Amino acid sequence: ADGFYEYQMAECVYSTSDYSDMVFLWSKSFNKVVDAQFNSTVGKCVGYTEEGVKYAENWNKDQAILQQLKAQVDAFCIPNAQVFDSAVRDKT
Repeated sequence: ADGFYEYQMAECVYSTSDYSDMVFLWSKSFNKVVDAQFNSTVGKCVGYTEEGVKYAENWNKDQAILQQLKAQVDAFCIPNAQVFDSAVRDKT
C-alpha cells in the first residue's frame, strides 16, 4: 500500500511504586522513523532527523508547549499508573 504514516506516541516509564522516577516521553514519527521526542527528564524536545530538528527548535521556543509537556507527568502519567497498578500490581 502506497502512502505515508505519521503518528505521535505518549509513554510513561517508571519502575518504583511511589512513581518518583516517572518519565513522560512524547514522540512524533513519520514512516516508522522518530523525528522528534520530548523527555520530561531532559525537559525539552530533541530532533533526530532534519525535519525533527526543526520541530524541536520551534517547540523549545514556546514555553507554553514545554510547560504543558512537563506537566504530563503529574496530569497524565501518575493518575493512569495508579489506575493500572491498582488493577494489576496491588492484586498480588
